[in-house]
Order: sequence, then C-alpha cells, then structure tokens
Amino acid sequence: MVLAGPGSGKTTVITRRIEHLIQKHKVKPEEILVITFSKAATKEMRERFHALNPKQHYPVTFGTFHGIYYGILKWAYKLNTENILSEEEKYQLLYRTVERMELDMDDEKEFIQDIAGEIANVKNNQIPLNEYRSLSCNENIFCQIYEAYEKERNARRKIDFDDMLVLTYQLFEKRPDILKMWQNKYKYILIDEFQDINKVQYDVIRMLAAPENNLFIVGDDDQSIYRFRGARPEIMLNFPKDYPDTRQIVLDVNYRSTKAIVNGAGRVIKHNQNRYAKQIITLNEQGATVHIQEVLHPIEESKYVIKEIQEAQNRDVPASEIAVLFRTNVEARAMVETFMEYGIPFRMKEHFPNLYEHFIGRNLITYMKMALGDRTRKSFLEIMNRPNRYIGRDSVERGEVSFENLRKYYEEKDWMLDRIDQLEVDLRVIQRMAPYGAIQYIRKHIGYDEFLVEYAYKRRLKIEDLREVLQEIEERAKAFKTIEDWFAYIEEYTAELKRQAENRYDNSEAVTFMTMHGSKGLEFHTVFIIGANEKITPYKKAETIEEIEEERRMFYVAMTRAKKKLVISYTKERNGKKMEPSRFVQELLQT
Repeated sequence: MVLAGPGSGKTTVITRRIEHLIQKHKVKPEEILVITFSKAATKEMRERFHALNPKQHYPVTFGTFHGIYYGILKWAYKLNTENILSEEEKYQLLYRTVERMELDMDDEKEFIQDIAGEIANVKNNQIPLNEYRSLSCNENIFCQIYEAYEKERNARRKIDFDDMLVLTYQLFEKRPDILKMWQNKYKYILIDEFQDINKVQYDVIRMLAAPENNLFIVGDDDQSIYRFRGARPEIMLNFPKDYPDTRQIVLDVNYRSTKAIVNGAGRVIKHNQNRYAKQIITLNEQGATVHIQEVLHPIEESKYVIKEIQEAQNRDVPASEIAVLFRTNVEARAMVETFMEYGIPFRMKEHFPNLYEHFIGRNLITYMKMALGDRTRKSFLEIMNRPNRYIGRDSVERGEVSFENLRKYYEEKDWMLDRIDQLEVDLRVIQRMAPYGAIQYIRKHIGYDEFLVEYAYKRRLKIEDLREVLQEIEERAKAFKTIEDWFAYIEEYTAELKRQAENRYDNSEAVTFMTMHGSKGLEFHTVFIIGANEKITPYKKAETIEEIEEERRMFYVAMTRAKKKLVISYTKERNGKKMEPSRFVQELLQT
C-alpha cells in the first residue's frame, strides 16, 4: 500500500513499478493489470509507461474498473455494445417511469439526476432495497421507480454501468472455474486512486487477486472525496486488516507546492481522526504565506479576486495557471456575473446550473412577463396555482388566455371570481415595480413563500435550500431599475453560460472556475478558494463526523492544487444574512 500525498508523483511510481516487475522480476507483461478510475487517467498511465520503453511494446492491460469488468462479462456472456444502456437511455427510461407515476415536480431534471445517483448507490454498495432510505422522495416512491427501471432495463436485455460491477461479482461467485481463469490471467494487479474504491469494486478485486494477493495499491486517504458516488474511504483504512502482510510505503514529499502551502494544508488535515498519520514535506522554497481575506459579501469578494488576478497577470502569471475553486456552484454565481461585467474570460470545467432556469427563477420571471402583458397559455398554467387558486386546467383555453373568459367559466362561483380579480390586480401592481420590489410583492403579498413551504414538504426538500435560491435571485435583482433591464441581463447571462457549456475559451486565455470536487488531480500556479464560510465549507448538510471529515478532505484537496500562491476568502454576509468564517480557516491559522 503506497500512501501518495498530493504532488508526490504517484503516476511515476506506478509506471516504474510495472517496468521493474517486467525487467527485474521477469514478470510476463500480459499478467499485469493496471486499473484506474477514468479513461483519461488510463490513457495518461498507458502513455507514460510506453514513454519509458518506446522501443518495446509490452502487452500490459490498462483499464478502468468498468472497462475491465465489462471485458470479463463480454467474454462470459457474449455481450456487445448493444447490451449497454447508455447514460442518455438511462435518463430517458427514468423520465418515462417518473412521467407515468404523475409525480408533481418542477425540477424534474434535478430529481432524475438524484434518483439515478441513488440507484447507482444501491447497486455499488449492494444495499437491500427495503433497507435503503432515499434522500429524493419517500421510500415507497423510490422503490417503485427502482423496480420499474429495472424491469424495463431487463426487458430490453441491457445492463447499465453499475450492473457491470454487480454482475461480475455474481459471475465470480457462481462460477469458480471462470474466476480461476481470470486469476491465472492477471497475477499482478496495480490500482490507482485506491481511496475512491467502492464496495462492489473491492469485492471483485479481492476475488481476482486471490490466492497470491499480488496487489499494489496507490492512493491518499486524505483525498477521498467521492462518498456521494459510493466511494468508501474506510476500505483503504482497513486494507491492512484485510491483508495483514501489507507493507506500507509513504510518499511524503510534495514536489508541487511551496512550504507555506504544504504546511498550511497539513495543519488543516491533521484535525481528521480517521486517517493514516503522515507528515507531508517539500523541498521547495518557503513561498508566499497563504493569504486569508475577509470581505463584506460575494460581490465584494468577486471584485477582490479580479483585482488579485489582474495583479498576478501583471507579474506574468498566465490566465491558464489561475483557478477559482468553490464548494458548490452556488458560491460562484456572483463571480460569474462580475467576470462577465468586467469582460474577463473564464472557463468552467463542469456544467454550471442557471439560477434563472431553476423553477423558482422561472416562476418569478413568468409573473413579471404576465405583468408586462404576456397572456400565453403556457405562462398562465405555470403560475396560476402558485399559490393554489384552485383554477382548473380545463378552464384555460388554447392560445391567448383572457381573464374575461375565465370569469365566464367560473361565473357561478363568487369565491373563484374574487381570486381571478385579485390575480389581475396583482399583475397590474407588479407592472409598475422594479424587479426587487416585484419579487418582494410576489413572495409576501401574493403568497409565493407559503407555496414554497407546501412544495418543500410534499417533495421532501429542505425549505432552506429553496429559500436560498429565492434570496439569491432577489439579491441580484436589486441592481436593476426596470423589469425590462432585468430581462435583458438574464438573456445575456444565459447566453454566456451557453457559450461556457460549449467551452468557447481555450486554456491559454481564460481563468478556470471549478468545484473542489472537479479540481482533484489538477494543479495551478495561483488558486483562489472562495466562500470559506461555515455552512458552505463544511457544507450545511454535513452533520456526522464522517461527513465533516470528508468536507475537510475536500478543503485539503482544494488547498493542495496551488503551486505558488493560495488565497482563501470568506464573506461577512450573504444574501443579507450574517456569515461565520469556516472552521477550516481557524484550523489553518493555528500554529
């Protein structure tokens, strides 16, 4: 077991190990299996190994867990690509399942993504369905979706990516002869990023490595940050218990970062209890002190970061060597808008959700569109029962909606006529307001806040999360005098995010924005960590010791992306609410 700290050259260790096995110990190259977690890592590992021996072509097998296990299943069951359920097909299948169940929801895309993640979790950790507690909906609904999805998938004779792992495990359990064949084929197994392994991946590896157990695992328990995907850091922590003859080697020299950064990161991570004790050192220069900046609010934070970036570029640090990291996309919204305002190129590594496409954003925009005269059926249906006015869909005619016709439809129900009159009055009032005032009016006077409470209860969502979206939209709307100005801005913002999704800027001219998760494995000359506040990092949903420790590991990963300069900022308030600096900032300041 090689414990490889950040920037310690673990790829080199694996490629040199393969070379050593072949040349010194005369191991047959075809008996060596190297497993990584992504296609990109596999490609890099293969290229780095071939570069060591450009004149030799050693038939070593490199692949991802899914790729290797699929190869085993393909051989056993004569599968081909037709049998694989693509991610796109998986989502379509889930969409249809949810549609048939007629669940009331607006954020359907997000809901499907969450359900897909939970199905993967159940499979990867082999959790009995009746014992699983869903985070997205009640257990009964989750079981129905899961079972309908599995039934449809089986009817199509297809397997999804998670089935590849489970089916390989089941194959080896049922067929010891097939297991023996693969054990004889791969006698030396090397695994990269071992801290990210999940239960079913590990179960199969244990079977495959037996009886000789020539396992060479490389990873860093301090960088295990994918629990939400099913990764189990405790597997690496318990590895010496599973294999009592384990020899442990620590790669404790960081070749990437300055002493100031390495020592600062070390001060933070040592607060985790469940880890291998290790002291990472570096032979690099002391470098600039890790800078901690307090700012008033996210807008001020974004202006501060821009000023610092401009100064770095004046010192010839290229934009491609600068990164802004954040715990979740929410923290980056002000940064995105300020960069747009200043015309500074940036690129986003991950998909960035548009605040104004969230159902709350859409509802508010629709209210204002209707206030300005929009009478399309689609718009009216969206807000007519938010809050509930008991207006039936069959009362709304095709094409343009007329309040007069609505009154005719409900002419015998005085209480309904009052509601229709009130909605028309409300729209006239909003028409004369600035966007911030209009949002306040929709929330307090029309009753949108109460609607959200009911919606959260029904969908098992946390009302605080919905309020956060609402407050964020409201806060940004303060800058606009008219609804038309606000709409023009939203259009421009949406177009910019679309351009980002198409990756318009190349690396050479743009600052990189990404989440802490997305930054893993990368390095930059200068790194800014923004939003270093309690309830952001550690995230508000982290409550148990395990969850807090994973949050600390995430912060550690973010810190150790920096080679020369690291700046951490926190805000005193956010959306009008007082904020506290993160406990990780306090730990960093302790000597």
